[in-house]
Amino acid sequence: MPLCVFFASWIVCWSFIATSVARAQTSAPSQVRPSFEVRPPLEVTTPKLGVDASLTDVAALSAREAWAVGQQDVWNLWTSRSVITHWNGTAWTQISVRDDPNGSGNLRSVAVVSPHEVWAVGTGHDGLPYVVKGDVNGFDRISGPPLRSGVQLAAVAASGGRVTTAGVRDGRAFVATFAAGKWTLGVGPDGASLYGVALTPKDGWAVGDDGNRPLIMHQSGGGGGWKTVKLPAVDGGYLRDVYAQGAKHVVAVGGVYSGGSIAPLIFTWDGKDWTRAALPIQKAELYGVTGDGQGRYWASGFDPAHAAQPFLLVYDGKRWSVLRGTQPEAGDKAVRLQSVTRAGQLTMAVGHVLDARGDYSDFVEGFGLDATP
Repeated sequence: MPLCVFFASWIVCWSFIATSVARAQTSAPSQVRPSFEVRPPLEVTTPKLGVDASLTDVAALSAREAWAVGQQDVWNLWTSRSVITHWNGTAWTQISVRDDPNGSGNLRSVAVVSPHEVWAVGTGHDGLPYVVKGDVNGFDRISGPPLRSGVQLAAVAASGGRVTTAGVRDGRAFVATFAAGKWTLGVGPDGASLYGVALTPKDGWAVGDDGNRPLIMHQSGGGGGWKTVKLPAVDGGYLRDVYAQGAKHVVAVGGVYSGGSIAPLIFTWDGKDWTRAALPIQKAELYGVTGDGQGRYWASGFDPAHAAQPFLLVYDGKRWSVLRGTQPEAGDKAVRLQSVTRAGQLTMAVGHVLDARGDYSDFVEGFGLDATP
């Protein structure tokens, strides 16, 4: 594939291996509805971090309290620098990590508990997994027995005194939870990786793939072991993010790789079974998912048929529809929204713009609550 496409995929995750043995069986897709054109409820700016910058994750407490993480200088794996940036409703401000000469090459995920407790994870230039905790005054790197070489962290979630990270360790899916001053570990199948994690007061969910099919692991009781759950068989499928509204409402998003193209994939949990959702678009990549706690969900990604337009899928409680944002200034560009968060009246999505020269620019888009077809 073209080099620019390879690196765009690498930013979303370190790698995945997927083959298609047979066409996945699913219900017929719902009728395609008109796309939405949306104006944000308040002006949301882009940090404009510098040369070749990309944002990989975003989390918000309100429309005026949000955090995003990512990296700068994405083309150079050795000199790339991590980014932690804070949105106060008016502007973005970069926040540093204290007393850390090695630094992180890329931060992949962020979780916000309160304005004074923010967590982020990624990979350090020292070859160790990278975990930081802090606020607008600065961040500190966290160490612990699970955070050793051979561990790659892709996701973090924090809730109710628990902080859970997920990724891969020594070729196996890996989950580590910090609570009550100690770490507890969970492992998944050989050859599997995890890319997204979500917590509720009594449950934990982690998603990824086993190299050929989607993978979901579940922790029940808020502190028990992690177990692999049964899913509809989707050859070539993978999952990249998960959102948990409660014990009976969970959404996981990803894709199905087949024949050089990717179809969007969404699973929903009703408390008993995981079901594959019918979607109004046949070719798209999904990277992130969020919700408003009231049964509405937003999935962010990339639509190759409208590469220059910000792209979301939105669930209104009955069906999924396509939502498109404002196209950046003219030019041959591709917009990938790698993460999305919902707070109050604002849906904020972050990612990057890739231009015809292969240069990256960080990108933020705001979407309002009410959209008119």
